[in-house]
Amino acid sequence: MSTDHAATARRLYELINAGDIGGFSNHLANDFVEHEVTPGLAPTKAGVGDFFRMQRAAFPDLHMDVQDVFASGSKVVARVRYTGTNKGEFMGMPASGKKVDVSLIDMFLFGDDGLVREHWGVIDALAMMQQMGAIPAGPSA
Repeated sequence: MSTDHAATARRLYELINAGDIGGFSNHLANDFVEHEVTPGLAPTKAGVGDFFRMQRAAFPDLHMDVQDVFASGSKVVARVRYTGTNKGEFMGMPASGKKVDVSLIDMFLFGDDGLVREHWGVIDALAMMQQMGAIPAGPSA
């Protein structure tokens, strides 16, 4: 089976942007493993669905703008710009009403069936918390 994993990765972000978490989840294998630990959420297909529902509730205008996608065999790496306005509770913090604009890197491992089997991710959480006002920003350079 020949699958364009880079195109599928881009499609995942389009589905999240549209709020179609069910459609997003359809691209994950039933035995999917999430390696980016989020407290209180299972590292599973269901847990990732819960994660993105939480993200969309906290940032209703969430937009993930794909900057770069690199594919090599069954692995895809994406550099993404994450923007949104914090209008709902997020990780136990009340809505701040503030905008966030941070970078993230995702890596996906695809199976022969074209479904995502594993995910690793890194987001600039410090910048996000500073932009939300949850922690003080450091001195300007």
